[in-house]
Amino acid sequence: MLTAGDRDTTVAHEALTRLCQAYWYPLYAYVRRRGFSPPDAEDLTQEFFARFLKHNWVSDANREKGRFRSFLLSAMNHFLANEWDKARAQKRGGGAPLLPLEFNAAETSYIHEPADQATPEQHFERRWAVTLLETVVNRLRAEYEQDNKTELFTALHPCLVGDRTSQPYEKLARTLGLTEGAVKSAVHRLRQRYRHLLRDEIAQTVAGPGEVEEELRHLIVVLSGQPAG
Repeated sequence: MLTAGDRDTTVAHEALTRLCQAYWYPLYAYVRRRGFSPPDAEDLTQEFFARFLKHNWVSDANREKGRFRSFLLSAMNHFLANEWDKARAQKRGGGAPLLPLEFNAAETSYIHEPADQATPEQHFERRWAVTLLETVVNRLRAEYEQDNKTELFTALHPCLVGDRTSQPYEKLARTLGLTEGAVKSAVHRLRQRYRHLLRDEIAQTVAGPGEVEEELRHLIVVLSGQPAG
């Protein structure tokens, strides 16, 4: 997030744009949970990110301690309270490039989410955690595809979750034409790479390396359904 917050560099802008493109859906879902209609939520989310990128609001974040998810939610709440009425009276984006956001898919995902009693803030936290894990899996899949190992990734992907002692290594070995030992080694490498990418992805959303483990523990608590401290 610190790299994304540096002003006036191409690398910084690209880093910030990537973060916004990866994590915009939890914010859209948050806006919907706040009671906005799909068209208003679409306009609001697009306008928010247009301004967020144009004015590089993340550069104002506290560099001593900060998480991109917390700053993004705070910035959206400020936008809702102070800027949205004015933004609706102006041309969307104020001339700033708009992010290519897939709102149709987002609304489909939103309406299929189970109803619960979570607050909009709790829902945002949960969707953020899920989106982060999905981003990591997509990065991992892309690496395997680049190495022409798409079939291997598809077969081993279920092994990323669950008790490793219950994985059907023998069946996987027959499917892949490998020995059971080779499958176990491949699963070990997959999980090891997943853990590395997970920490790398989290590192891009916090203020410094010292916050990675704390953020990881927070996300585990969120996904477990326990109250986040």
